[in-house]
Amino acid sequence: MEMLSNFVVPFLEPRLLGLVALGTFAGIYVGAIPGLTVTMATALLLSLTYSWEMLDALAMIMGVYTGGVYGGARSAMLLNIPGAPASVATTFDGYPLAKRGEAGLGLGLATVMSVTGGLIGTMFLVFFAPLIADFALAFSHRDYFLLALMGLMLLGALSGGSFLKALFVAFLGVNIGLVGLDTITGTPRFTYGTLALAQGINIVVAILGLFGFSEVLMQLANRRKSEVVAQVGRLFPPLRLVVRLLPLVVRTSVIGVFVGALPGVGGEIAALLGYDHAKRTVKQPSRPFGEGAFEGIAAPESANNACIGGALVPMLTLGIPGDAVTAVIIGALVIHGLNPGPTLMINTPELFYVVAGSVFLAHLMLLVFGFLGIEFFRRLVTVPPGYLLPGITLLTVIGAYAINNDVTDVVWSFGFGVIGFLLRINRVPVAPMVLGIILGPLLDESFRGALIAANNDPGTFLLGFVSSPVSLVLSTVILLTVLANLGVFKALRRTGGG
Repeated sequence: MEMLSNFVVPFLEPRLLGLVALGTFAGIYVGAIPGLTVTMATALLLSLTYSWEMLDALAMIMGVYTGGVYGGARSAMLLNIPGAPASVATTFDGYPLAKRGEAGLGLGLATVMSVTGGLIGTMFLVFFAPLIADFALAFSHRDYFLLALMGLMLLGALSGGSFLKALFVAFLGVNIGLVGLDTITGTPRFTYGTLALAQGINIVVAILGLFGFSEVLMQLANRRKSEVVAQVGRLFPPLRLVVRLLPLVVRTSVIGVFVGALPGVGGEIAALLGYDHAKRTVKQPSRPFGEGAFEGIAAPESANNACIGGALVPMLTLGIPGDAVTAVIIGALVIHGLNPGPTLMINTPELFYVVAGSVFLAHLMLLVFGFLGIEFFRRLVTVPPGYLLPGITLLTVIGAYAINNDVTDVVWSFGFGVIGFLLRINRVPVAPMVLGIILGPLLDESFRGALIAANNDPGTFLLGFVSSPVSLVLSTVILLTVLANLGVFKALRRTGGG
């Protein structure tokens, strides 16, 4: 009963209700602007709210966090520019759906599925937080390496029909992700003596170039062929479609929760895993994946919003940040005199449920503000290219510069734009490069950490892949995925049928 009374505090306290609403509204529009990440917005809020009451500050931050994760889908679907790395997977079917003249339906569907995934994630946070935290603690360096390797196996879903091309591009992405100072030894890697490369290449800068600026170049190259989409379609997804997608959304939401609970993994991997799960399990999609399939929007959007609840689990129960945003939130707790960690739930259990209630409320607000703002956003697809392309270029420049207030990042984004353009005109998928950049550091750090834990003994290292239950399950999944990507199962079915 005490749990319920604390959970509903944000609903009953007008001040907290208003702060959650304001934060959610602001988060949606911050997330929709490429380059202005939810982590940046949360960090700014931390400096503005340090003198506030603790619950007031947390209510506002939870609203911005929730709205920001969802907001990135809007530019992803309408402009083919992910507002955040967690929205990369949404571009695969969201942008083709907008080009089909169904931008309104796509945005409405993304809103409903984001809310559904977020609510499922919050319920897991409330009822299963200790169990999920134990699951996250069971992961060793070796398991993180396997998880990153499993992420690279998503190439089968992102290859666009050419697995070898996707593998080559992903390999380039992994190497780009390793540029900068070695996180273990501190020595420079692939910097070629250039100080500007010592900090590494920001993933958001790469995304802005590979998706944003390359889209401008593609539109200019095909300006005679391109036509403005005159219809934006209906706004509210039909109930029959929502019900049909619900089993998939529940599965991808569970994926999002557990991926979110793993420290340092994040919503981008959750969304990609959700998309891959949809592509592998949905036998009869509404349309082919990559051509505006509704399943290709529902899966990543539900997964990355469910990831919010998952990321809060290790933060609230163990004091370990699940992602960059929760690392900032831990800073907010410290500023307000709290000690994040296991003692937090013992000494202030009411705080846990107030935070969970704020996240739940923020997702309900998301449903309201999400639909209210769709009309404005969906009109973007009817803007003539002569006006839209300079706007996209300006957004790319502002977004890249805003990350570190450095012109060098703008230059990098243009460079990645040229690379993305050359890949796309040669029908080579761009998404695997982003996947490689994201997973490269995780692969490197976890592999070397696992070797160090095994005392640099190859035999002990390899034995760990089958001696640990978690490692054994992940190793089996990777093996099956590799065989599927190589077409072994299809060949066996053909042989059996013959």
